[in-house]
Amino acid sequence: MKKAAIHTLGCKVNTYDSEAIMELLESEGYQIIDFHDKADVYIINTCTVTNLGDKKSRQMIRRAKKNNPEAFIIVCGCYAQTASEKLEEMPEIDLIIGNNDRHKIISYIEEAVSKGLRINAVKDIMKIREYEELEINHIHGRERGFIKIQEGCDQFCTYCIIPYARGPVRSRRPENIISEAKRMIANGNTELVLTGINISKYGKDLGNINLMGLLEKLDTLEDLHRIRISSLEPTVLTEEFVEQLTSIGKLCDHFHISLQSGSQKTLKDMKRKYDKDEYMKVIENIRKFYPDASITTDIMVGFPGETQEDFEETLQFVKKIGFSDMHVFKYSRREGTPAAEYENQVDETVKDQRSATLMELAKQMKADYEKQYLGNVVEVLFEHEVSDATNTFQGHTKNYLTVQACSDANIESRILKVELCRINNGVLFGKIVN
Repeated sequence: MKKAAIHTLGCKVNTYDSEAIMELLESEGYQIIDFHDKADVYIINTCTVTNLGDKKSRQMIRRAKKNNPEAFIIVCGCYAQTASEKLEEMPEIDLIIGNNDRHKIISYIEEAVSKGLRINAVKDIMKIREYEELEINHIHGRERGFIKIQEGCDQFCTYCIIPYARGPVRSRRPENIISEAKRMIANGNTELVLTGINISKYGKDLGNINLMGLLEKLDTLEDLHRIRISSLEPTVLTEEFVEQLTSIGKLCDHFHISLQSGSQKTLKDMKRKYDKDEYMKVIENIRKFYPDASITTDIMVGFPGETQEDFEETLQFVKKIGFSDMHVFKYSRREGTPAAEYENQVDETVKDQRSATLMELAKQMKADYEKQYLGNVVEVLFEHEVSDATNTFQGHTKNYLTVQACSDANIESRILKVELCRINNGVLFGKIVN
């Protein structure tokens, strides 16, 4: 039996795609093994959001060849899509696919091996109009399952390479999503996380359904207890939309809403589709209908032309909102994007300083949010046993608090009530109550 190994970089969408590729290989008789072991085929599913993503992708390609010099090396994903010609210069690689035609991976391997060829199968992603169906039939892991509903983005923010790496918006047909959701529930997934590149645009290309319509369908599925949305653009969260969301009984009150900057000028330079006042209105809409909601976000520091005054404006805006957590990252110059050509690129040391300041603030805001729940009884979906603590299990509340509790019985996959007693390093500890 041939052995294959896959290494995934980047986002949850890539993780989903990797799961689907593993299934394709398994269906052809491949045994999936750990990436560090000796395999016949190595697949590196790449990321190109930052320069670090590119660097890590190249490192993993070289590591795969070092693991087995005779192995067949495949590179797919966003870095493969945007830099296939550069990757052709790496002698380690046998096959480059990109972000489409991954369902043809077996035939590409067979063609390359039989003809002794190195193949670059990357196509112009901007011309792709159909969602590539990469279904998953059995899920690696239980409790929380990720389900991909959409591909591509048409936002074209000035800093972002993703529209060029993922192409235009393509929505997965609702019947295929529901079918996969039912399989996942039968497998034991009691919580489903909807993921995609820009799921706010789900259904734009289908015409007969939108995100709300899909949520309504999923909400009717038996034995599904939770629906979680991975990330939304602020522009979709109107007061009317958020009020409609309250009819989705299984929806988790955890909203990840990308901000990127709290500076009015920087938002405009980024070509984001909202300003500060509009974003604040979104926060008010959510808190009106979901007063206990966890609201998390992404913040970029060091965008070209971002002054200290712009950064201070971001700091004050973030404090005013009071997020429950923030993902802070530094601007990375991406060739092919408008911002890469902007003057006034920010020095790396300044980026580091601003990043550290915001990360410290994020840590404090997270702690403040968690402290509100001490003494409360919450429902926790327990996902796994903690490896370094006996009879201790960890899970999450609907609003994404991380909770640990002790139990002599195995409580994985169960939703139980827990009284929260203390906090340590971002984890809430509690005791199970009847």
